Amino acid sequence: MIELYQAEWCPFSHQVRQRLTELMVPFVAHQVEPEPHERDAMEAATGDRTIPVVVLDDGTVIGGDTEEILDALDRLFPENDFTVAHHERRVEAHLFER
Repeated sequence: MIELYQAEWCPFSHQVRQRLTELMVPFVAHQVEPEPHERDAMEAATGDRTIPVVVLDDGTVIGGDTEEILDALDRLFPENDFTVAHHERRVEAHLFER
C-alpha cells in the first residue's frame, strides 16, 4: 500500500491526495506534526521532514518538490476514465468561477 506523509492543511499535500484519488490508487495518509523539527518519526520512515512525501510499495521514497511527486505518479499509474472526467469537471468549474 502506498503511504502519503502529509497534513490536511497543506495545499501541496492536497494536490498529491487529489492526484492519487484521480488515478484510483489506494493509499494510507499519515498525518504529521505541524512543525518540521517535530517530525522525527516521519524522518525515520522517509529520510525527510518536508511534506508531502510518498512511499511506494517497493519502499521507494518520493519527496521534495510536489511537481516531481505528481510527475512520478503520472509515470507510474495510467490515467483512467475517472481521471479524464475529473479533469474536465475541474476545468469547467474553474471557468465558471470567473
